Amino acid sequence: MEKKSQFYLQAQKYWKTVVKKKYASDCADLQLQIDAHKRLLNIFQAGDYYFLLFDIFNGEITEISPEMEPILGYSPTEMDMNLFMDSIHPQDMPYFLSFEQQATIFFNNTAIDKIGHYKVQYDLRLEKKEGDYARILIQYVLVNYEARNIYHSFHIHTDITHIKREGIPHCSIIGLDGEPSYYDIQDTATILPSYEIFTKREKTILKRIVEGKTSQQIADELFVSIHTINTHRKNILAKSNTDTPVQLVKKAIEEGWI
Repeated sequence: MEKKSQFYLQAQKYWKTVVKKKYASDCADLQLQIDAHKRLLNIFQAGDYYFLLFDIFNGEITEISPEMEPILGYSPTEMDMNLFMDSIHPQDMPYFLSFEQQATIFFNNTAIDKIGHYKVQYDLRLEKKEGDYARILIQYVLVNYEARNIYHSFHIHTDITHIKREGIPHCSIIGLDGEPSYYDIQDTATILPSYEIFTKREKTILKRIVEGKTSQQIADELFVSIHTINTHRKNILAKSNTDTPVQLVKKAIEEGWI
């Protein structure tokens, strides 16, 4: 068995705080949950992506989609959690540990019926097989849990190198279905809900802007006039304190607005 690094073992200490036993339930039910979350997370993408399923108790990747290979150069059979963690840029390793600690603290203090209403989002630089780095946006939701045991997290990893080449990693915990969000978390002692600066309609339009859609395409999808969309775009730029769509997209990714 491959020896785990101290970096890996430290992360595993955090993961073990949310799960006390191995998963022993129906695999078919778990697959249904995965399929549902694939559809949910596939709604928004800002680049090429792959999926993976993470076994929290064992600290191992259970399943990974073949789309990883064109992004990082590794086939699904090559990639395991040891290799994944070794590929994290050395400067980003402390951020990874901090973000995972923050996530476990948050979910340990979240009611069981609310756990499924949040996703964790942060970015890291991962070393590709040929040696250079890709900036990967990591988003995950918890897909299999019961009281005092969270068994699996389902991840979508998106290549956002074209959007964010420089800068420190950012972490947010995004509330779904009306739950509060926690943006740009840096201190585990101060995870506080953040004020939503955008209306529900503005967030819908913002997602499409980040996806690279034109005002006309957004107008056609939402069955409104292009004038309405352009008005929303101006309001979104003003609220985000950005001047251009490029600045808006970069900030939306960093702040976790999408």
